[in-house]
Amino acid sequence: MLKFALLLQLNFLYKMNRTLVIGDIHGGLRALHQIMERANVTTDDTLIFLGDYVDGWSQSPEVIDYLIALSTKQTCVFIRGNHDELLLDWLTGNTKNFDELMWFKHGGEATITAYAKVLEEKKNTHIAFLKSLQNYYLDDQNRLFIHAGFTNMNGVAYEYFPKLFYWDRTLWETALALDENIKPSSRFYPKRFKLYKEIYIGHTPVTHIEKMIPIQKACVWNIDTGAAFKGPLTILDVATKEFWQSEPLHNLYFDEKGRN
Repeated sequence: MLKFALLLQLNFLYKMNRTLVIGDIHGGLRALHQIMERANVTTDDTLIFLGDYVDGWSQSPEVIDYLIALSTKQTCVFIRGNHDELLLDWLTGNTKNFDELMWFKHGGEATITAYAKVLEEKKNTHIAFLKSLQNYYLDDQNRLFIHAGFTNMNGVAYEYFPKLFYWDRTLWETALALDENIKPSSRFYPKRFKLYKEIYIGHTPVTHIEKMIPIQKACVWNIDTGAAFKGPLTILDVATKEFWQSEPLHNLYFDEKGRN
């Protein structure tokens, strides 16, 4: 009886202290509200956001406001995405090597329109938030959380080109192409996949392989389920792999195009 009571207590404590990882939001605040409710997120949960908070749907400024407020209530880790870096460059006028037309076509149009209504004081707050984003997060269980990937064979601490943390696609492409018969003990097994217990990424939507749920390949978990396009936003429990999803975002923003 005592053992059963202890198990119940441990189960209760676990549920009160989850680590949850969230995929690319792309300005979809309505979807973010949905997954927070559906996952029954509490202030005891640690939230790890994988980046790309903006560009796509019409509520990029509101998403950043929400995240800033959320971080005052509970533990949050905010990873830098490539679209977050693009927005920072645009807000700070760092556009010398910036293809604004390309950004405009890939979600920036909605962001520019939304920020036309934002006061300078709030823009400055958002600039500070964007500057504070982390390139990656490595937890005490050797689980790596990063927006896109890395290329250095010795890991993120040795990466020569930090921008690859939020632009790289080779990590995911390698995971997809890896023959399932090649085991970690094989000399042909990618060294990058041996460095970390698990790697959590966004950046490249799993809709590219006609999926709309989190996908694991080797030790890599892709949580970008296509919220910028016609997929849902996803939140996943890192320990149990249980996940919750929003409605597809083109249904929540039926009068917008997103990045479609």
